[in-house]
Amino acid sequence: MTTVTELDAAATDRVSEAIAALAGRRVAVLTGAGVSTDSGIPDYRGKGAPVRTPMTVEQFLADDAARRRYWVGSHLGWRAFAAAEPNAGHVALADLESQGVATGIITQNVDGLHLRAGSRRVVELHGTMRRVFCTHCGQVFDRRDLAERVEADNPWIRVPENIALGPDGDVAPETTEGFVVPDCTNCGGMLKPDVVFFGEFIPAGKFREAEQLVQTSQALVIAGSSLVVNSGVRLLERARRRRLPVVIVNRGATRADVHATVKIDAGTSEVLMALAAALPATL
Repeated sequence: MTTVTELDAAATDRVSEAIAALAGRRVAVLTGAGVSTDSGIPDYRGKGAPVRTPMTVEQFLADDAARRRYWVGSHLGWRAFAAAEPNAGHVALADLESQGVATGIITQNVDGLHLRAGSRRVVELHGTMRRVFCTHCGQVFDRRDLAERVEADNPWIRVPENIALGPDGDVAPETTEGFVVPDCTNCGGMLKPDVVFFGEFIPAGKFREAEQLVQTSQALVIAGSSLVVNSGVRLLERARRRRLPVVIVNRGATRADVHATVKIDAGTSEVLMALAAALPATL
């Protein structure tokens, strides 16, 4: 799925500056949706990104129709979302960790591709689409098992070809009529994906884990995030307070370009591959 292109002269110069800034340092990495676009998962705000009207947690919990619409769209997109493969950028970050350069990955993504690429220390700030839990009894379910149950209860559902996948792995359903919403097989309670919905807070323990990763590192690389979400900005501020070098890799402007030691306006796969090829030799 990855289409890797050569860096232009300006980006190549910025990569050289980034290597110099990061040389000999152990690096924490924060990733956003732009890291997964080369795996076929669209981002939220980049050029050509689909219009996004995220469902709030209040809508999901309180509105039966909204919850049904969510589950239909999420199920239709699940097969394509789950079939996405790690790209060269994911693999480069796993290599940096295995070679002792990256201390770990903090990701705003819910696709699980960092883990599948081989990264071991991954803080999933916004949760994961791999799991679903009961809001009443806390029972956890594997999303693959739930997908099989949804299809058994709704045999009329057919996943269309050339599906227009959304950033969260969902699609806009044509109809929700007759859809049987899955419930907890343990207590009959309401099921919710193990992800942070719009309007929902990141669990405090999860954010502390991310903070600790930045605190024990000597530099921060931010890849594929426009830093519109406050959690990313807060982690950047933790690095700035310690006067750590900050390298931002993103196509287009971010909310924090002015604070970057080096900003690289280029594809994340290409840049992360270049860093993975050069940085281990500087330790």
